[in-house]
Amino acid sequence: MGATGLVGHQALKLALRDRGIETVTAPVRRPLPAHPKLSAPIVDYDDLPADAEFWSADAVVCALGTTLRTAGSQEAFRRVDHGYPLAVARLAFGRDVRTFVLNSALGADPNSRFFYSRVKGELEQDLERIGFASLTFVRPGLIGGERTESRPAERAATVLLKALGPALPRAWRINPATKIAAALVEAAVASKPGVHVVPSSDLA
Repeated sequence: MGATGLVGHQALKLALRDRGIETVTAPVRRPLPAHPKLSAPIVDYDDLPADAEFWSADAVVCALGTTLRTAGSQEAFRRVDHGYPLAVARLAFGRDVRTFVLNSALGADPNSRFFYSRVKGELEQDLERIGFASLTFVRPGLIGGERTESRPAERAATVLLKALGPALPRAWRINPATKIAAALVEAAVASKPGVHVVPSSDLA
């Protein structure tokens, strides 16, 4: 889920190249290039098809997300970053999917005073309550890579962090989208029992 975004696109490429993965389904809002292993149904995230066969899978990787600036309001942001992933998780679990991997964020905490971090933390908390046998939260910090959308603040922060480089603690360094994607796909394939967290320090 989220295959047209920066991290999701990288995860999709890795999954399609992985010889151990037979098929990949990537529900999207706009078409993806064709690939022999790929099914990319067009969906409306505000009205996901509960009876779709694609919910039956070995694992779900969710890289859905936006920014407050792009969403336009806290309500819209919460709908995309909390409501959509939770809806996906519930539909997948209802079809016996037992492995769920989420691209979350550094600082995710349901008790955070920062809205962004609080929403991410609340999502993690709600996902734990569903009951997946294998649940992994990948928590990157600032994501490195070329985006199609403009994010001026993120771009400025990237320049600063690149300049500081190795002087920074690993948890504060830029996390390349390719490394985040690899962590997502690896967790989905491994499907280790329990709840796991991949911190930003492992993604630098």
